[in-house]
Amino acid sequence: MKNLFLLSMMICFSSVIGQSKIPSAESQIKTALYACPEMHQEGAKVLGYNQKGELVTLREGHNGMICLASDPNREGISVSCYSDKLEAYMARGRELIAEGQTEVEKRDTRKQEIDAGTLMMPKEPAAAYMVTAKKEDHDIESGVLKNSKIRYVLYKPYMTGAETGLPTKPGAPGMPWLMDANTHRSHIMITPATDN
Repeated sequence: MKNLFLLSMMICFSSVIGQSKIPSAESQIKTALYACPEMHQEGAKVLGYNQKGELVTLREGHNGMICLASDPNREGISVSCYSDKLEAYMARGRELIAEGQTEVEKRDTRKQEIDAGTLMMPKEPAAAYMVTAKKEDHDIESGVLKNSKIRYVLYKPYMTGAETGLPTKPGAPGMPWLMDANTHRSHIMITPATDN
């Protein structure tokens, strides 16, 4: 009897471990669209993860916006949506990480490629939107996200504080500032002020 109980507990435990932590395509799409401005949500392309954990297109788009579902292997929830003018830059970053490069190596490789003209970046600022939340604030079945935070980013290589008139360090809460000024990855950061 004791052995039968242990066997049934092991089967239950192994079935729980074996369950996929990857939400359905519908759930991933709903969550990813939290990062997309409402006027662009209907036509945005959505990238997410199949049940093998591979990044795939979950929904085709037609309006120049690409949304990325949260990586199931990372802590918390982090979804983004960005102009398709940034896709070469974003896709190259994912590719380099998949090849085993560190964040520093990825940054250096993309700099070399941008400077050489082999990795194209937009000539005008291109928008990206990021939404983050804790895992416990995400309903994996429905895709509903609570208590999330958003930030807005405008990418354009080699922007300077003098050119933009922006500070190059964070200032008052919610105030735009220029991060990584005068580098290949310079971007304007806007993080709305919150009460908490």
